This record gives sequence, C-alpha cells and structure tokens, in this order.
Amino acid sequence: ARLGAIRYTDIEFKEMPQFDSVAINRIFDYTPPSFRFLEANIKLSHTKPNTIAFQPEGTNTAGDLGAAAVLTYQNRNLFHGSELFSIELRAAFEAIKGLEGYSNHNYEEYGIQAKLQFPRFLSPFSTREFRRRSNAVSELSVGWDFQDRPEFHRRVFSAAWKYNWSNIRRHLNYELEVPDLSYVYMPWISERFKADYLDNVSNRNAILRYNYEDLFIMRSGFSVAYNRNDNVAIKAKIESAGNLLSMTNSIAKFKKNEQGQAKIFNIAYAQYLKFDFSFTRILRFDPRNSLALHTDFGIAYPYGNSKVLPFEKRYIAGGPNSVRGWSVRELGPGSFRGTDGRIDFINQTGDLKLNLSSEYRTHLFWKFDGAAFVDAGNIWTLRKYADQTGGQFTFSKFLKQMAVSYGLGLRLNFDYFILRFDAGMKAIDPAYSSGRRHYPIVNPKFSRDFTFHFAVGLPF
Repeated sequence: ARLGAIRYTDIEFKEMPQFDSVAINRIFDYTPPSFRFLEANIKLSHTKPNTIAFQPEGTNTAGDLGAAAVLTYQNRNLFHGSELFSIELRAAFEAIKGLEGYSNHNYEEYGIQAKLQFPRFLSPFSTREFRRRSNAVSELSVGWDFQDRPEFHRRVFSAAWKYNWSNIRRHLNYELEVPDLSYVYMPWISERFKADYLDNVSNRNAILRYNYEDLFIMRSGFSVAYNRNDNVAIKAKIESAGNLLSMTNSIAKFKKNEQGQAKIFNIAYAQYLKFDFSFTRILRFDPRNSLALHTDFGIAYPYGNSKVLPFEKRYIAGGPNSVRGWSVRELGPGSFRGTDGRIDFINQTGDLKLNLSSEYRTHLFWKFDGAAFVDAGNIWTLRKYADQTGGQFTFSKFLKQMAVSYGLGLRLNFDYFILRFDAGMKAIDPAYSSGRRHYPIVNPKFSRDFTFHFAVGLPF
C-alpha cells in the first residue's frame, strides 16, 4: 500500500560469510555451515507522479446504442507519502428508441468523482502495532452525477469515508464504510410521464413512485473477503441505512411527508438492512483445464422509514455476470414478465437474489481461452407490489421460478485484463409456467433464446 509512487523494485541478494558468534550460529543453525547471512540491495524506481488516461466506451442498453468517455487524472504522491489522488470525468450519450410523446429522445449523463487515498489507517482509535501490520488504506471520495432522460432529470451527490485493511497470513481483507452519504434529487419530471405513471391511479405503484422522489441515504457497511491461492474466494458484506437518523427522529421528531415518512432537511431518508454473500471454488485439473463453481446470494429488507428499497440498492438479474441466457434487467422478479418497456427497468428489480453457476475453462491457443457454462438464478421481492405479478418470494414456488441457461464463451487473456465474449441460451424460462416456452431447451429458437454478452474480466 505504501509503494504507490514506485514503478519498479529490484531486490538483489548476496550471501555473506559466517560471523564468529555463538548466539547467531544458534539462531541460524539450520543454514549451510559455509554461509550464514544474506545482504539485500533494494533499488527503487519512481513512477510518474501525474498521469492522465482516456477511455472510450460503447454502450447497449436493451438495444439502445450509445457512447461514453472517461477522462481520469491521477497524482500518486500528492503529499509526498504515496497518497493517491484521482479525479474522474465521465460523459455518456444514448439514443432511446420507442418513446412517444416526448420532445427529447436522448439520454445524457455527466459525472465527476474525486478520490483521495492515504496508505495508512487514519483513526485515533487504532494502535501503533495495528497500523504497522494491517497494510491499511483510508479513502475519502466525493461525487456528483447528472442524468437527463426524456422522462426526467436526476442528480446524485455522494460522499464517503472508508477503510481497507488486510491480514496477509490469514488471507483476509476487510472494508469498513462509515459514513456513506447519498442525496438523490429530481429537479424535473415530464408532464407526460407524470400523467401516464405517477398521477394515474391505475398505473402507479409504490416502487415506481418511490424512485421518482428526492431521497437521502446515510449508510454504513462492513465486508470481509477470504482469498486463498486463487482457488477459493469467499466474501460477505452487511450494510444498514437510516438507523442513526431514526434514533435522532425519536428524539427530535422530524416532520413527515404525505406518505408518512420522516424528513431531514425536508427530504425523506431511506432505512434498510442488506446482506450479501458469495463463494467461488476453482478446481484445477491441470495447467490448461479447470472447473469454476460459484454461488451468489443477497437479501435486503426495507423497514421503518422505507417500504421500498432505493433503486440503486435493488437487485437485478441477467447479464454477463448473472444468468447469461438473459440480458441485464430482462429476468425476474420471480415469474414476472415485463409488458411496458418504459418502466420495466424499474419493475424488473428485487429485494432478494440467488445465482448458481458452473463454468468449465480450458486454454485453446496463444491468448485464447474457451469456456462452457451453466447458470441458474433469479431475483424476487419480499413484499407484494403492484405491477409485479409473480414477483414475491415464497418457499413453495421459488425452485420453479429459477431460470436456467447454458452457453459457450471465448476469452482473450492479455494477463493484465481479459476480454470476454459469452453466448448464452435460455434453458428454463420462469416467465412461462408450462409448455414449450417454459422449457426452451426442448424447443430452442435462436432469435428468441439467444443472448450475446461482451465484458471485461471473468464473471467470477
């Protein structure tokens, strides 16, 4: 963590003759008798303290094509102690199809995020021994994001302070986020969208309405990850939001909005508890072949001042890191089948997720690797919401609502990064309760069941 300003390290060892010391001989009596010590010469080469990077991106959201660009500036030695400062500017544009009745059909996003990392544990409560052994990093981050869609404009301000430290001997890494603040502001919503979905009693629902209101999130989180020799990886994370504000509300008695939610600074605050767990096991048969097994589970429960999870905290299914027979936000919750593309990106989210995957990986030639995979999973809601028929989790039905897909993958492994191309086919579709549509593996149709994914890095 303290070598952020270093580009290269060169360590040269030289054997030294035996010293005439009985005490030293006893300590090193397991070494050969002719040599007792090593002399180490360490040479360090400074990296460039200031760097600028530009990264173009192509986007495809449910068939809507777009482009994005990210400009990043880094200073790796801001205060001459390997402090890492970075500032990232992002701009994105997407042409949205299928919208009628709106004056603008484009999606634009502009964002800025600044981070400052200190290669030590900045806390008055840590001991000197812990700071010396923990290999810790403290990070301050601030961000501001502007999103303009034809239906609405959205602004998100975020600020966070977190710690990251590790126990190398036990292969453990810890992360503590306290606090993490987010302010979601909706300065404008089109009259057409209000009339169709927010003001129309027959169409509006709690999830939709909640995600188009101003919201304040004050949360904290803790995670622990175990990684042993790239063969076993386990990660667990728990986070909560709104509890401190709720305690303050019990004393100060905040004002409430029309929905009965307590407000701070005239904004309703979110309250929820969330837990995530993932497990990955790599079985290596030989240097060229391996089998990767992965499970991913998450559950989040809104309570107190919230009846619905914030949109950013809800789970989604489908995509290159989930059940790969479906595109992102195309699957679930449960047996729900979307019918309105304009709001399905809200409805196809959930409070609970379960993913199970197995992937056989083999080296083909040069930089090319191949894969064959089977994925199963879905998302569900914990409560029954309008416009999400079949989305609520029940023990009697969830196994029947597990989606299954299979497919092949091709990967370009450049050591520092991997380009991944995955082709998935639907095998079991929970959106249909019976018949050929429920088991597309029996009667596959390429135009209906095929999904292609391009991603950077392995899925797990």
